[in-house]
Amino acid sequence: MADLLPYGRQSIVEDDVAAVAAVLRGDWLTTGPAVTQFESDLAGWTGGVPVVAVTSGTAALHVAYAAAGVGPGDEVVCSPMTFVATAATAVLRGASVVFADVSPDTGNMSAASASAALSPRTKVVAAVDYAGHPAPLDALSTVAHDAGALLLEDAAHSIGGSWQGRPVGSWADLTTFSFFPTKNLTTAEGGAVACVDPAVLRRAQEFRNHGLVRSRDRQRFPDEGGWHQEVHELGLNYRLPDVLCALGSSQLKRLASFVARRADLHARYTAGLSDVDGVATPVLLPGAEPAWHLYPLRVLDGRRRALYDHLRANGIGVQVNYLPVYWHPVFADLGYQRGLCPNAERFYAEELSLPLFPGLADADADRVIELVRAFFR
Repeated sequence: MADLLPYGRQSIVEDDVAAVAAVLRGDWLTTGPAVTQFESDLAGWTGGVPVVAVTSGTAALHVAYAAAGVGPGDEVVCSPMTFVATAATAVLRGASVVFADVSPDTGNMSAASASAALSPRTKVVAAVDYAGHPAPLDALSTVAHDAGALLLEDAAHSIGGSWQGRPVGSWADLTTFSFFPTKNLTTAEGGAVACVDPAVLRRAQEFRNHGLVRSRDRQRFPDEGGWHQEVHELGLNYRLPDVLCALGSSQLKRLASFVARRADLHARYTAGLSDVDGVATPVLLPGAEPAWHLYPLRVLDGRRRALYDHLRANGIGVQVNYLPVYWHPVFADLGYQRGLCPNAERFYAEELSLPLFPGLADADADRVIELVRAFFR
């Protein structure tokens, strides 16, 4: 449908184009100064926690698990209310995933569920900031650390947000970001990992570059010359090129305005829909300052599919986020069964994401509101 209003869309201005063009006219297309600049700029949003830029949010998760030392025999406690990559990248490292149920109000992993999912094999607790609302990071950090595990915050939805006065990226041992076009800022494709521990940061930097080691103080074999490099642990090429990092740095200059506009639209939806019998609007917990990526409307009484079809038929590109991870056939084939996380499954059955992006006009948001209201009249 040519005039379909999408549920998400990137915001690109001439400054973004100029930043990319400047790199294309320069000497570096990849692994150059724009990468270092982007990583520095990103750290300005994580409370100073250093970051490693990578090629996607999925790559960020893979790098984070590798840097944390996740491998065969380990367990990763994971939220099921997320895109499949949060769990799949742990499985690709050889770990077993244990799903912990979410709070019925936010869709975020609850500390009680995470605690119940722990075992002596738990290496990482992987929480997700669903829709941009931060997870209970203080409580989850205590749960993970008391068990001798690391806390990973999948912040693909939430850069620019904060929890209890501290920015997303400063709470967890590892925080991963995604810069896909529908996210809160974009590098076209791209992601990043924030690492508190310098040793973990170094492992992340090496894994995203094939595992290459160049520092002389870590060489294990005689120096062959100025070209000498060694691989101590296998890694992959997850390097984000200068061209895309330049776009990211340009986008970061507008992140505060992106977050503010998304918050305004989110509030507009809530004001227009909170009195509708048949839906539940998103919850905002005390201490949370979300960077709203989604507007997850809850459609009650089994009418989600009908409302989805109604809005799509009227040119509104609504979406559903997400199928519980363990419902995917690849996880079913590993032995996971439906019913593991009742709150997540109920949340999924009701969730419908309304269009939300900085360029969304008030008039378009009002049209969505009126179409929802008309459906329930």
